[in-house]
Amino acid sequence: MSDLLERLRGRGWRMTAQRRVVAEVLDGDHVHLTADEVHARAVTKLPEISRATVYNTLGELVTLGEVLEVSTDRRAKRYDPNAHRPHQHLVCAQCGAIRDVHPAGDPLADLPADERFGFVVSAVEVTYRGVCPNCAGA
Repeated sequence: MSDLLERLRGRGWRMTAQRRVVAEVLDGDHVHLTADEVHARAVTKLPEISRATVYNTLGELVTLGEVLEVSTDRRAKRYDPNAHRPHQHLVCAQCGAIRDVHPAGDPLADLPADERFGFVVSAVEVTYRGVCPNCAGA
């Protein structure tokens, strides 16, 4: 059983066939699918699942804090099931591929007090950009 499915079961989330399929599609370490990609994969497992059900389920998962909504550029939002392990993203500037990365150090602690301008900083989002090996070799 996937980590996401286990977390959802632990929360007592009602596991319908549609919800289970969406959670299964999102399973993996470097999964960053758009809603349409989730739907396309879900249909292969459960042909009757609707696009609206996928969007609604993704919205519920984001609200629960079990899936992160990732916007790295002007492209479609992507959904990241790695919501409980702190990480940053590495994004290909050409194809949009996204990888989870775990840099050493604490980016929140790296911001000097005089650069916080009185803010109480509670979260940090860092996006590294570059060109992936597939695009670099093209």
